[in-house]
Amino acid sequence: MPLSISDLFKTGIGPSSSHTVGPMVAANRFLDELREKNLLDNVSRVKVDLYGSLAMTGQGHATDIATLLGLLGERPDQVDPDRVPEYISQIDEQKQLNLAGERLIPFDRKTDLPFNFGESLPKHPNGMRFYAFDAAGMVTIDSIYYSIGGGFVLSDAEIDQQDNGSDTQNVPYLFNNGKELLEVCQQANLTIADVVLANEKTRLGSDEAVKESVLGIWHVMDNCIRRGYQQTGILPGGLKIRRRANELYRELTEKPEKALKDQLSVMDWVNLYAIAVNEENAAGGRVVTAPTNGAAGVIPAVLAYYDRFVPGSDEDGIVRFLATAAAIGMLYKQNASISAAEVGCQGEIGVACSMAAGALCAVLGGTNEQVENAAEIGMEHNLGLTCDPIGGLVQVPCIERNTMGAVKAINAARLALRGDGQHHVPLDSVIETMRQTGLDMQDKYKETSTGGLAVNVVAC
Repeated sequence: MPLSISDLFKTGIGPSSSHTVGPMVAANRFLDELREKNLLDNVSRVKVDLYGSLAMTGQGHATDIATLLGLLGERPDQVDPDRVPEYISQIDEQKQLNLAGERLIPFDRKTDLPFNFGESLPKHPNGMRFYAFDAAGMVTIDSIYYSIGGGFVLSDAEIDQQDNGSDTQNVPYLFNNGKELLEVCQQANLTIADVVLANEKTRLGSDEAVKESVLGIWHVMDNCIRRGYQQTGILPGGLKIRRRANELYRELTEKPEKALKDQLSVMDWVNLYAIAVNEENAAGGRVVTAPTNGAAGVIPAVLAYYDRFVPGSDEDGIVRFLATAAAIGMLYKQNASISAAEVGCQGEIGVACSMAAGALCAVLGGTNEQVENAAEIGMEHNLGLTCDPIGGLVQVPCIERNTMGAVKAINAARLALRGDGQHHVPLDSVIETMRQTGLDMQDKYKETSTGGLAVNVVAC
């Protein structure tokens, strides 16, 4: 601890940070390993085995497609989503894969990228095993990677060390939990955002570079909202879910006089922002993990609410919002999980709601104690939230669930601002409760599509 803001908010493509972004990153790391060992030129075949939740819901989450993109050398923050179908059809038609964009090898998805249903690797539900073979058919590399949520990927050795890959050296403020974060803020007479931004400055070199980096995150989020409400049609995957953001946007803009009669019409805008983002995510568009793709709409929706509806909102406020949200996300990442395959949807929507609640409280003038209270409220009322996507797709209940998380976050911030920061349940306690609840939760409610709505609603 602490992680970087960019660790919590990564630019990638939908529909899932753990099942799409993570596998692409893992494939990139596999290629790096081949290069480091000077083995890339000798590869005659590769095979990737998918296990656990990556196998159970991988087809609906485009895990196979993401893995192929990673093997091609494409990276989550740079790949053109519009060209993905072209890349995949070329592999399937030619039965060949241009490994790292440098070496053409035979590849058949049926045999070289199997979904091992009902099998798991021992250290995390989202496991992948990469093999490289030489011309004699001998294995030259056998590497295991785990996609642990939010686009984070650890090797078999790293997961034993709980190494998240972030540089914690030379940052001025270290904290491991909410209590320590508040103590650091009190001792230094800083806000939570100040602490995170000071650490970020150590990494990026200047206040200007930090501001540019953080605003870059917001610009991707904002563009995703705007793209989302411009699109129409049916979402991919077979559920035949109709995109709703465009129609909702037209209703709100073509009949603005309705807002004069309905004091809660701002809620419709918040719903619009969240739906727009998560429809883009479901369609494989460019989104920001916040802290995951399945929950990618909550924080952008609440931040758009601040940007468009709160008097006095400005770029500095946007930076403080995202810095505060990142601090809260770091606490969950360090002490519990942001992986639905590990703890259910409380680790995605619940964490996003908590992050957004604390962040909004901060930019509305809340004290550090009120921010911590808002974050606690945001999670306390998401405890036990299961992950049971119908058809293994990040659509139902995921898209609407983001609207609920966003509205709940706004209410949590307002509740906290009406108090003095003193409350009965500390944020650290609710984070630990979330972790324990995730351990107790049956696997069928952890992104496997074998329980809940996934089996009680006909998929097609």
